[in-house]
Amino acid sequence: QVQLVEFGGGLVQPGGSLRLSCAASGGTFSSYVMGWFRQAPGKEREFVAAITGSGGRTEYSDSVKGRFTISRDNAKNSVYLQMNSLKPEDTAVYYCAARRGGNIYYTPRLYNDWGQGTQVTVSS
Repeated sequence: QVQLVEFGGGLVQPGGSLRLSCAASGGTFSSYVMGWFRQAPGKEREFVAAITGSGGRTEYSDSVKGRFTISRDNAKNSVYLQMNSLKPEDTAVYYCAARRGGNIYYTPRLYNDWGQGTQVTVSS
């Protein structure tokens, strides 16, 4: 089991950028696939991006591809989500999640460990 804490949410204008961070503790970080998910009010939690333990493979949802970048630093037990060209529809609570193993999954229930979430609001 790994404990996750997210940082970096906030209010940003459309077209702006934010960088989310997620710090992990309690496990062998490089053995986990790390994912970012988000949940808007009244909607289900949805996949945003994920990265394998080595960082060699990444996956993105179609809605963020080309605008968001996921990365990780295994020496710092951290994963990041750089969000550019933000849109009002990106407004949501963003969650960091971990799954032990080598495969990337898009389904939230397949991730075992979750952070508490950080609010991202895109509004003028």
